[in-house]
Amino acid sequence: MARVIWKGAISFGLVHVPVGLYPASREDDIDFDWLDKRSMDPVGYKRVNKRTGREIRKEDIVRGVKLEDGDYVLLSDEEIQAAYPQSTQTIAIEAFVTAVEIPFLYLEKPYYLAPIGKAGKVYALLREAMLKAGCIGIARVVMHAKEHLAALIPSGEALMLNTLRWPNEIRPAEELAFPPEGAAANKLAAGEMKMAEALIADMTMKWKAEDYADQFRAAIMALIQKKSEAGDTERVTPLEAAADSSAPSNVVDLTELLKRSLGGRGKAGEKAKAEAEETAAAKPRPKRGAAARPSTKSVAKPARRKAA
Repeated sequence: MARVIWKGAISFGLVHVPVGLYPASREDDIDFDWLDKRSMDPVGYKRVNKRTGREIRKEDIVRGVKLEDGDYVLLSDEEIQAAYPQSTQTIAIEAFVTAVEIPFLYLEKPYYLAPIGKAGKVYALLREAMLKAGCIGIARVVMHAKEHLAALIPSGEALMLNTLRWPNEIRPAEELAFPPEGAAANKLAAGEMKMAEALIADMTMKWKAEDYADQFRAAIMALIQKKSEAGDTERVTPLEAAADSSAPSNVVDLTELLKRSLGGRGKAGEKAKAEAEETAAAKPRPKRGAAARPSTKSVAKPARRKAA
């Protein structure tokens, strides 16, 4: 079941509709992990202090806005909510417009709005009235410490909230060079226009989302399946397992150092040397790409200096 990411109310006039906001889209990308090609160790993502290089906890991070003189103004979640309290939990409808008036360029991200508690009747009232009027609502809503312009859209049984880009977030078209409008201005022949129009008419059909699929993802998944069946894979040891496997490696390294230190010291030394050689012979070979190589180097070098 989808997890609610925001709770509030749709507000239009004096009517309030309690709703929960749910994601209507999901990422279905191929999950590529980063690996160190030298050792097949996982490469992680960390919040790092840029000055010290040390990892920091999420709770130690604060929001700061940089000023022109280089200083920062720090803002807490409580201060942000107190500065603009009226809209933080409200989808405030400011106007109703027809859907064709909003260019696709402004559409950003869709969400589902579901009624909370006993709000089903007033939720249905708003939805049915909007469907009959053939309009959508333009509203403001604050999510994740940011105000969004949004379109409230009836879609089947649901009311959808699609966030919109602000006008200042759209790059001006004047920055680019486009051919002028009109066939004559581009010296397009009548025959060329007729052929183009006929081709468009021939390819025009009713929109069905299920007719389309991510062909790139399908090709990559087929390649992964093919390489997997051929045995073309690499063993990657998780960090926790790598930490656990370092202990046996340390014991064997220490045994090797003791063997060299006790060598030639009478019968006790010969006995210890023989036992160490038996232990070394029974040592399993480290698996390819795991953490065995790094842990052996990091332990062996300091230990040899100490023995010397």
